[in-house]
Amino acid sequence: MREIVSMQHVPGFIQSAEELKAKGVDEILVISVNDLFVMKAWAKTYPENKHVKFLADGSGIYTKALGLELDLSDKGLGTRSRRYAILADDLVVKVANIEEGGAFTVSGADEILKAL
Repeated sequence: MREIVSMQHVPGFIQSAEELKAKGVDEILVISVNDLFVMKAWAKTYPENKHVKFLADGSGIYTKALGLELDLSDKGLGTRSRRYAILADDLVVKVANIEEGGAFTVSGADEILKAL
């Protein structure tokens, strides 16, 4: 699951950041159920990144509030987040592309670009 995020999901948003911004996107945020040290280290693995911000949801409070928690305790990972992409305008959700299981079909940058 993490491999798809690191190799496809996040890079897609980094590569599309200029186009997203040109279409009016103010912020591109990666939120993960990890601590701020993990998120800072993860962000450093993308030295070409100029626009995507990495935010920690250490206790999963934000993720739970969205109803997007994913229990991976059976794999020793505890509660994590489902993969998703949300497009909001003035704090109103316009698009919520939420993946099922480990899929990567609706939450990529290309799907958000189509929605703009």
